[in-house]
Amino acid sequence: MRFEEWEPLYEEILDYFSFDRAGDEEAARILADLLCRDDLPALDALCRGRTVTVCGNAPCLPRQIDRIEGTVIAADAAAEVLHARGIRPDAVFTDLDGAADALVEMNRQGTVVVVHAHGDNIPLLRVWMPRFSGPVVGTTQAEPFGRIHNFGGFSDGDRAVFAAHALGAESVRLVGFDLDDPSVDPVKRGKLIWARRLLSLLGHDI
Repeated sequence: MRFEEWEPLYEEILDYFSFDRAGDEEAARILADLLCRDDLPALDALCRGRTVTVCGNAPCLPRQIDRIEGTVIAADAAAEVLHARGIRPDAVFTDLDGAADALVEMNRQGTVVVVHAHGDNIPLLRVWMPRFSGPVVGTTQAEPFGRIHNFGGFSDGDRAVFAAHALGAESVRLVGFDLDDPSVDPVKRGKLIWARRLLSLLGHDI
């Protein structure tokens, strides 16, 4: 999705959650400064022309692991659920709020970590970015620039789905997504509402 198409949705999201665009833009600049390189070609190679399975971190994920095919992309802490069951994701999309030492090790072994910058995670960027020795890609929900990309999407899971489509995946499968989870807090509920709306734009009606 081109930023010109994404920006009106982004502005709606900012209004919905009372988020600050300036904070997102500052975080993106800090992430750009922390990035040593842009490993987008590695992420592209994982997606282009391939079947991609994006794994959300809903409680149903362990029961759906047998549905995984092709390239495995995990949304944030879903990576640890997979890793504990012997599956190292090919890529992890994260804003680092679920980051742990296991993610650093997966990255060292070759997992592409797609780090997202937003106004609330600047301290996490400073803590975790220097620890990643493997391939890293930087993203923003504001206007992309230089080594900082925007494929569309808002939360970790739907950003991963948007990226897979944008990078030419032949097909994109979703497992571990529960957009009706009654146990989440109001902010997370809002994110699930937006995830449903955004994923429907790509033909994923869940």
